[in-house]
Amino acid sequence: MTNLFEKSIDLGLGLLLYSREKIEEMVEELVNKGEIAKKDARQFANGMVKKGEEQREELKKLIQDEVSETLNNMGVAKKQDIVTKDEISQIVREQIKQIFSEQGIIKA
Repeated sequence: MTNLFEKSIDLGLGLLLYSREKIEEMVEELVNKGEIAKKDARQFANGMVKKGEEQREELKKLIQDEVSETLNNMGVAKKQDIVTKDEISQIVREQIKQIFSEQGIIKA
């Protein structure tokens, strides 16, 4: 049983690298060796696939957080921090209107 537990842990950790087909092959091998019952094989494989997907998501989030923090530390502007050409045009129009209004050239 300990051997099966160790293999499950190893399989779980290796799921980041394996596809569903590879997991099913590994589970089939465990069934053939008698280390897991055939009736439990599908549930075991599905559990491992789900665990792999969860690990992939966790890894993806970790990488995104690390990249974001690194870019932040480097002072790289984020997309939402960059002013677009249209936004600049709007700001300039508003400032011109305000100046003309203050000069009495137009009414606000």
